[in-house]
Amino acid sequence: MTQFSNVTVIKKANVYDGGKVTSRTVQFADGSRKTLGIMLPGDYSFNTAAGELMEILAGELSVQLPDCAEWQTIKGGESFEVPANNCFNLKVTQLVDYCCSYYD
Repeated sequence: MTQFSNVTVIKKANVYDGGKVTSRTVQFADGSRKTLGIMLPGDYSFNTAAGELMEILAGELSVQLPDCAEWQTIKGGESFEVPANNCFNLKVTQLVDYCCSYYD
């Protein structure tokens, strides 16, 4: 899917790590939500409340998923999932454009 139709976009940005990670929330008529964002190069840790599907639209990063010692490289066109109530680590090596979908 390259575009979303009939959605509400929250104008206020979600800003993390001093502006190195930003996103906007997109709400759908069925109540589901996604965020569209950009990550600049750096090392980050995030906590999840809901389960997340992180689609990398462009760029490259490495992710260390919960309960996993190994890092996986994820490139544009690839994705990964993180269960709810967990922490995951990212090493962003180049600008990353992403879409994050949330689920229960």
